[in-house]
Amino acid sequence: MPELPEVETVCRGLRPVLEGRVLTDVQVRRPDLRFPLPDDMADRLRGRRVERIDRRAKYLRAFLDDGQVLIMHLGMSGRMNLWAPNGDEPPPALEKHDHVVFEAGNGSRVVFHDPRRFGYMTLAVAAELEGHPYFAPLGPEPLSDAFNADYLNTALYGKRTPIKAALLDQRIVAGLGNIYVCEALFGARISPKRLAASVVGKRAERLVPKIKAVLDRAIEAGGSTLRDYAQVDGELGYFQHSWTVYGREGEACTSAGCDGIVKRLVQSGRSTFYCPKCQR
Repeated sequence: MPELPEVETVCRGLRPVLEGRVLTDVQVRRPDLRFPLPDDMADRLRGRRVERIDRRAKYLRAFLDDGQVLIMHLGMSGRMNLWAPNGDEPPPALEKHDHVVFEAGNGSRVVFHDPRRFGYMTLAVAAELEGHPYFAPLGPEPLSDAFNADYLNTALYGKRTPIKAALLDQRIVAGLGNIYVCEALFGARISPKRLAASVVGKRAERLVPKIKAVLDRAIEAGGSTLRDYAQVDGELGYFQHSWTVYGREGEACTSAGCDGIVKRLVQSGRSTFYCPKCQR
């Protein structure tokens, strides 16, 4: 599933295409994705101007000129594919798994393509957004000033779950996923098996900047492409070439002076990669 850097990359790709543009046409080509789509979604979107697009956790949000917000989640295999006018060349024919089509006033087209249909979309009211069931439980954004060592100390105090599981809890911090938690814990030299409560203090002070740094690097690289993810222009992400532990089971630890071997374990049904020698 795309994680925060991938969704942020898509968000930044959509902004110059859709922000300030009128949706001249919207096609909803099936009644449901992961969940049923609003019955009148195309009619409610058609003719509306997109004021701005942002990201919250792993959600994309398009704020419209009538106070509506289109909430979008890419799911496991969802992609936003962009086509821009090029002379007299017509847009490509729509494919089987092109489920929602947005036509912008500049002639561009954005197509939500999702073979597995785990993505979803819905409409909400901007004034009520923070209380929406998707957003009300979320913790702070990890790249925001609100996510700092003091906050993390408070959030982890007394928690008996492993730190890996705690960081994946969207109520503690929004948007972190498996890949980047593994990478950040390695950067901070913290074992994913360590109890969350024991990270309070100096370990939390090390961990917060590592989380921010790995996310910043991943966004700069366009995210990580494993299977289906691509940027809106079709380009793949490249951060997978910079992974230090994720997916590197059995390989040598990349830490200077460490002769450890990267191990894999399963936590809460997810693969965790770490170096048991330098992560304590």
